[in-house]
Amino acid sequence: MEEPRPDRKAEPESDGEPPDFKSLTDPEDVVRGKRTRDDFFDAVLGLSKPATASDVAELAGRGVDAAREYLEWFEELGIVTRVTETPATYQRNQAYLNWRRVQRLRDEYSDDDLLGFLQAESERSKSFSEQFDAESPEAVSITKHASATGRSIEDVWEDVSAWKTARRRVDLLERALTSGSAGDANERTAV
Repeated sequence: MEEPRPDRKAEPESDGEPPDFKSLTDPEDVVRGKRTRDDFFDAVLGLSKPATASDVAELAGRGVDAAREYLEWFEELGIVTRVTETPATYQRNQAYLNWRRVQRLRDEYSDDDLLGFLQAESERSKSFSEQFDAESPEAVSITKHASATGRSIEDVWEDVSAWKTARRRVDLLERALTSGSAGDANERTAV
């Protein structure tokens, strides 16, 4: 067995000392990366209303000219849509992002996996429906339910949010299963 290089050996006097966490790279920098495209992509994903190039540049921590170029490119890709011309404002294209999520589900999981996830999320959604005695989370008055059940508003809000999440997942999983079946059918008929 080879002896490790000297720079990979622990110093005897450093045994037992905790690492210097301040000297390590900030985790946010590791996740965020240094690519301008990623900064602008993160910025447009965070848009909740139409924004100008200046708004997006500020969110991305980049220049306005670069924001204009990336927004035009993102518009061509369908990631954002232009809302107004002067000043040019853009908003996140949620339909495109949902399509990407469906494609990712199709790529990463088998039909059996997707069916299992759909079953679990459907049961979760049904459980919330029974808990709130309502057809949808939008039909629940958080304050009235909290008052009637003696629960905190925060607890009720968390359950309603979880119910909305379960319903969104059911929708995406159904689309993934449906698009997979249609794609398979098209492939079979084309051969």
